[in-house]
Amino acid sequence: MKGLELFYDNPPDLVILDIMMPEMDGWEVCREIRRFDKTPVIMLTGKGESSDKLKGFDLGTDDYLVKPFDPNELMARIRALLRRANPMLDANEIIELPLLKIDLGQYKVICDNHEIVLPPKEMELLYFLTVHSNQVFTRHQLLNQIWGLDYEGDPRTVDVHIKRIREKLGDSNPYWKVKTIRGVGYKFEVDNQ
Repeated sequence: MKGLELFYDNPPDLVILDIMMPEMDGWEVCREIRRFDKTPVIMLTGKGESSDKLKGFDLGTDDYLVKPFDPNELMARIRALLRRANPMLDANEIIELPLLKIDLGQYKVICDNHEIVLPPKEMELLYFLTVHSNQVFTRHQLLNQIWGLDYEGDPRTVDVHIKRIREKLGDSNPYWKVKTIRGVGYKFEVDNQ
């Protein structure tokens, strides 16, 4: 199924499924996703019987919304699921690496024994990338995580913020760096040796 191929090629932050689909139904797609991944799944369908809802939850659906639905309710549910799936919400988290300490709760970064002042979006972007060290993210994924699904600005905003973060942290560090993956996006690369 084309949808699953796309899912595996470029994993989304969230999946919305209908039960009634050609080729594979939503139950099968959800089952297949859950075999390998914990991406949040919302079932959005006309089947509103209790047995259908229970089946969806048993297969690993995170939420279930019956048609017709209020688009604002769907957006609220999407935001709630993304918040739960986003580890940045644990603002008490402190990340410590050689020559780098990030305290999201206090919006404080210490780099090479110097405090670095980062505006909120730069701080959140750096924190998100370090939490997911050595994992590559596209600009679109970073926009969704940091700026939210409603953001309608230029995706190059990410490039500007990454450039500023690099300028402030420097790039002569042998332990870690914010790395560009040409044609894909960015990652926070940590030398685990």
